[in-house]
Order: sequence, then structure tokens, then C-alpha cells
Amino acid sequence: MCSDVLAAVAWPYANGPRHIGHVSGFGVPSDVFARYMRMAGHNVLMVSGSDEHGTAIQVKADSEGLTARECADKYHRVIASDLQGLGLSYDLYTRTTTPNHYRVVQEVFKALYDNGYVTAQTQMGAISPSTGRTLPDRFIEGTCPICDYTGARGDQCDNCGNQLDPADLINPVSRINGETPRFVETEHFFLDLPKVAEQLTTWLDSREDWRPNVLKFSHNLLEKIRPRAITRDLDWGVPVPLEGWVDAPMKRIYVWFDAVIGYLSASIEWARRSGDPDAWRRFWNEETAQSFYFMGKDNIVFHSVIWPGILLGANGQGAVGGEIKPALGELQLPTEVVSSEFMTMRGSKVSSSRGASIFVGDFLDEFGPDALRYFIAVAGPENQDTDFTWEEFVRRVNFELANEWGNLVNRSISMAHKNNGAIPRAGELTEADRELLDASVAAFETVGEHIAARRFKAGITEAMRIVSLANKYLSDQEPWKLKDDPARRDTVLHVALQVVSDCNTLLTPYLPHSAQAVFEALGNQGVWAAQPELREVTDGEITYPILTGDYAAQQAVWERRPVVAGTPLAKPSPLFRKLDEKLATEGPSWAPIRA
Repeated sequence: MCSDVLAAVAWPYANGPRHIGHVSGFGVPSDVFARYMRMAGHNVLMVSGSDEHGTAIQVKADSEGLTARECADKYHRVIASDLQGLGLSYDLYTRTTTPNHYRVVQEVFKALYDNGYVTAQTQMGAISPSTGRTLPDRFIEGTCPICDYTGARGDQCDNCGNQLDPADLINPVSRINGETPRFVETEHFFLDLPKVAEQLTTWLDSREDWRPNVLKFSHNLLEKIRPRAITRDLDWGVPVPLEGWVDAPMKRIYVWFDAVIGYLSASIEWARRSGDPDAWRRFWNEETAQSFYFMGKDNIVFHSVIWPGILLGANGQGAVGGEIKPALGELQLPTEVVSSEFMTMRGSKVSSSRGASIFVGDFLDEFGPDALRYFIAVAGPENQDTDFTWEEFVRRVNFELANEWGNLVNRSISMAHKNNGAIPRAGELTEADRELLDASVAAFETVGEHIAARRFKAGITEAMRIVSLANKYLSDQEPWKLKDDPARRDTVLHVALQVVSDCNTLLTPYLPHSAQAVFEALGNQGVWAAQPELREVTDGEITYPILTGDYAAQQAVWERRPVVAGTPLAKPSPLFRKLDEKLATEGPSWAPIRA
């Protein structure tokens, strides 16, 4: 049965270009899922955008001699371009500095405030002694007071999963310049999470099929849940929509609160741009709709506890009740939070702030999108931290993409082109023919079930198993030796081309760029796998690029597409180029391997 499916993708922070560790967590998994669900006939809305508020943007802007908005403008454009190059099929990739986003954030804030889930209280805020600016929680590190982990951040400890405040840390230091922050008393609004704790616990207890790491982190936070500040002393962010606060020059809604609301605001912006302003409600207000949130594990608690807590409070479904606001309707909680682990490099997290980065743009320029997409899908951090090495990347590309999949496509089409000039007609099928065809068609259900269940590695492994079966079939049948039996040769080649077509469909969510090339190499015309487009749009007085696309017009569907005998074939070009083996030991010039 077809359904409405929201793919809500983590918002990359717009203070620099993204590295491959980022897209391994939020980018490729979400796109594989969204592409498959569209092919399977579901109504999909995939949204995200650049996260552009907070002190970290101001710090980056200062370092480059820019204003905060200029900095956000610069890196939003860079990130959007990289994500387009990777082929991430967003219905809308937008940003958080739009008038639309400000309106929606303020609407949710007022709903929480009116329902009694936002309260004002004082806390100790971290200030940079050298600049006088508020330090963002995530830019303060120290020792966790609960588990003694030395790399805990000011918002949470990644080791034990507990929510923290910067003042809780032992020996806190600023990640910006290493100085010890100064703590001062300041008044802020807090999201009163204890008032929705019981409802959150009941809801989380019903999430039995979630990935274990997500449930572990979430329950750890719930055990010691407490109010969390949603405003900060800074001038870069969404104004607080209350009298006495809205014009305050140094009080803004904090970045973590406004960023998660971006999923809703992006959906509303998409609906307006689609010509049906209420279209977003199908994905947010209908109980039958499903929503899947994709991210790395450092974002788990924001999406599995805090965002559901915001939704419960806005709905008036916590301990103090409240009412559903007509402008928002009843907002549905996540169906699943799909979190990946970290992609590491030589045992350390790939992170630009820690000095070990391979940027997406550089990678795409050198190797193209599908090589990276394949590596992330088959060897990425789906369920455990994974160490990226150039050696493993070269091996996967050369021996799996080029030798297995690329070779199957090339030799099947080359032989048919040489002997027939077109897809040959099949004669009587043998048992070997039927076994391969049956295995290939059965894979649609198996691979589809894996992707739908967010088991992306298992899905691509099964698809590549069929590729291996097809290569073995050709080696066993030896059509190049059947000159004296052209009927049998044509049958073998027809079967091989049918399985090439099947495997291309199975691999389309993973490898959409090469899938389009194979589709055309099989003599087909038109768009098989649609790609995102970068468009300039306006909202109020600002103009900015978005990612969007016409995915409904693509031909890709999740079923066997019978190859048609007589379809002309041209001599194919290599699908994937083999990489120089020296790359495995030296790395590329822009990311060399260092001893």
C-alpha cells in the first residue's frame, strides 16, 4: 500500500564545506531511502537545509572578515552545490535564515509558551573572556561529571548520552581558542522537558524496531531529563516572539531549537513553492503518514527526545495539557530516528574542527558521486564506527564497481552490439537461464525489504550478489564460443541483458548517476533517475539557492523492466574507471596519506 513518507534529513552547519563523514551519516542513507520509496510508488517528501544560526557562524565569519549573514550565504551555496553533485534528491533543501523559517519557529515557540511548556528562569551562561560573546554549548569541551569522559561537550556527552550544561563540565575549555570560559547569570526561556517526560518514555518504549544505539542514547537522557534553555545572549538568530523580548538586541532563540523546527518549516516552504500551501499537512498532520529522520549519532538526542518533546508540547499532549493550534494542527512524532555511527580516519572522527577532513567537493571532482555513494552504502558506518582508508576505497572501486558491475554491463552490451547491433531475441530457456532470471526477479523483494527497513548495507550486498551470479553465468555459458549456435548465443545475451537491466534497477537508489548511463546504454531514452536542480528563489527581500527536482517525471520504478528485442545498442563506454593502485598507499594530492 502506498503512503505519505517524510524523509527528514539532518541540517548541515553552514560554517564550512562538508566532509565525507557528514554525508555518510545524513546524506547518502537518506537519499537511498527516498529514491527507493519513490520507485516503490510512495509519496515522498525529502527536506532539509543549511543550519545558519549560532555563535559558531559568527566565529567563522570573524575569521574570514565577513558578517554572519555573508558567511551563511557563502557556505550555504557551497554545501548546496556539493549535495547536488552527490545527487541527493531533495524536494527542498533550503536554509534557516528565511522569513518563512522565522515565522514557523516563532509559531512553534508561541504554541509551547501558550501551552505551558516554556518557562523563564536564570542559568549560568558561558562567555568568552576575550570577546565577551556567548559561547555555544557545543564549542565547550571538558570532562563529563557523570562518566569522566574527557571529550564531553557542553550540550551532551557522546560517551554516556547524558544531557549536560557547559557549567556542569569539569575543566571546561573553549574549542575556539582554548581559553577557560567565564560563567555569568542570565535569564532565558527553557523548554520544560520534565513536563513531557512520561509521554516521551511511553512513546520511546513503543519504538522496539529502532536501531539499538538510538534507543540507548535516548533512554539515558530520559533518566535525568531536565529543562533545557532555548534562548541565548547573542544577536544572530530568530527573535523571541514575546513582548519585551522581541526587540531585545542580545536575546535570540538558540540554534538547536530553531534547527529541528526546520523540518517543519522546510515542508511548509516546499508546499508554498509547489502551489498547494496545505500540501505539507499530509506529511505532518495525518496519522497514516510516516516520518524518518536521518543523521549521525551525535544528533540522536535532539531528534529522539528533544524534538518529540517539542512536538508533544506544541500539541498540548504533556503533563499540563494544552491545545492544538489550528495553524499547526496535530504534529505527528517521528516514525523512526535513523542514526548512523561515525566515519573515522585512522581511528579519529573525520571532522574539519579536528583537522582530519576529506571534503565532499574535492572527492566529487576527483572520483565522481557514485564511487563515494557506493563506498558509504557498502562499507559505511551504518551500525558501527567505520574507518575510511584509501586502500579500502581503491579495493571497493576496482574489484566491485569496476570488475564486477562495470564489467558485467560492458561485456554484455559489447557482445550484443558486436553480434546483433541490438538486444537479441531469446529462444528456448535452459534451467541455468531460468535460475538466474528467477534469482534476479526475487531480489526486488529482498533488496526492497532491506532498504525499506533502513538496512542499506544488506540491500546493496544482495544486489551485488546478483551481479556476481550474472558474471558467473556468462563465464559458464561462454557466449563468445557460440558462433556456430547463434540462437543459443542470442538467448544467453538476452538473459544477461535482462539481468543487467534488473541489477541496474536494484542499484538505482544507490548509484543513480551510473544507473542513468546504463539505462541509456541499454537503448532507452529519457530520464531514468532524476537528479536535483539548483535554483535561485526569493523569500521576502532575500534571494538564495535551493535544491529541488522533478522526481515524479522519472521512469525508474521498482519492478522488472523487460528488455525489448530489437532495441538498437551502441558500443558502450566503461561504466567505472579503475583507480591507480598508488592511491591506496599515497592518497590523492589534496588529501595525502601521512605517516
